[in-house]
Amino acid sequence: MLGPVDHIGVAVESLEEAKRLYGGAFGLRLLFEEEVATEKVRVAAYDGGGVRIELLETTDPAGPIGRHLASRGPGIHHVCYRVDDVRKTLAGLAAAGVQLIDKAPRPGAGGCQVAFVHPRGAGGVLVELSQHPPGGVKHAAGGAR
Repeated sequence: MLGPVDHIGVAVESLEEAKRLYGGAFGLRLLFEEEVATEKVRVAAYDGGGVRIELLETTDPAGPIGRHLASRGPGIHHVCYRVDDVRKTLAGLAAAGVQLIDKAPRPGAGGCQVAFVHPRGAGGVLVELSQHPPGGVKHAAGGAR
């Protein structure tokens, strides 16, 4: 039902500092940067060799990443799997008794539709489901990646 790993979300205190590490010292290629206002986060996505690495900086301490940083500190926030149809996947997981955070998809980075599986429903891991838009993931300027 789930496709390949799409990306790994990493909560960071400072996007600029994290970009110096991932783009500078690690030498990864920046794919796109954007703000996802609905999630109260700024994202810098890097090519991790087939799996994107998304650095996540909060724009609001009360948002999901802000709360994560306050309680757990920086580090891996979630693992995202690509799916063909996020609504169908959510329905299948709900029917299987998996605990969900979302009952319907919401806008995510790159023009994707996303939804989350509660860590209690996924062995302690926050799982994101991502349906790419037609033509592929869009960067902030609107081009496909």
